[in-house]
Amino acid sequence: MSAPTPDLQEAILEVRADVARLHELLVRYQLVIWTGGNISGRVPGADLFVIKPSGVEYDDLTPENMILCDLDGNVVEGENAPSSDTAAHAYVYRNMPQVNGVVHTHSTYATAWAARAEPVPCVLTGQADEFGGEIPVGPFAIIGDDSIGRGIVATLTGHRSRAVLMQNHGVFTIGKNSRDAVKAAVMAEDVARTVHIARQLGELVPIPQEKIDALFDRYQNVYGQKPTGALS
Repeated sequence: MSAPTPDLQEAILEVRADVARLHELLVRYQLVIWTGGNISGRVPGADLFVIKPSGVEYDDLTPENMILCDLDGNVVEGENAPSSDTAAHAYVYRNMPQVNGVVHTHSTYATAWAARAEPVPCVLTGQADEFGGEIPVGPFAIIGDDSIGRGIVATLTGHRSRAVLMQNHGVFTIGKNSRDAVKAAVMAEDVARTVHIARQLGELVPIPQEKIDALFDRYQNVYGQKPTGALS
């Protein structure tokens, strides 16, 4: 990679800062333990993304120790090894250009559904709002190459959900930016927990598809302030 222009360097610094800071939210919402889990963010206007270094504790994360990679997952800048999920993130960015943020967690309830290879059914209005239906299950895949990324892309392409439960592994979410992907991870765990508790109490009551569609459309197009980015 040639020396970045001042504008590109500024963009890289901003993404480094955002990605480092957002990891605190994974801890705050109890989505991770020890050094597991990671966040990445695409650098606007470049075939680059920033990702957490491998095996570094959350309290020790700084903008400076985030790892800059190209879209093949090669390290461009950084003294540490990148996350073991880097190849998966890179595959998502190469194949889903509308995605600008990716998050991975092993949050307890959502991962319990993944261990059962069972999608979370849409029985809550908040789930309809956020995910537009069930949270789907992706295939079992080994960590270390782009197999997980292939499963994420295959499962979420054409699906309204921004979260996928990778079988026997954990949760991956995508977003218009890194914060949007973090929000999806937080909401996926909340939905997984609530639906699990509801199922212990008795039979779940599904929401009719036309109501899910209406709820999703209202929430995505009317409610609140839209995050910046291109995901549609």
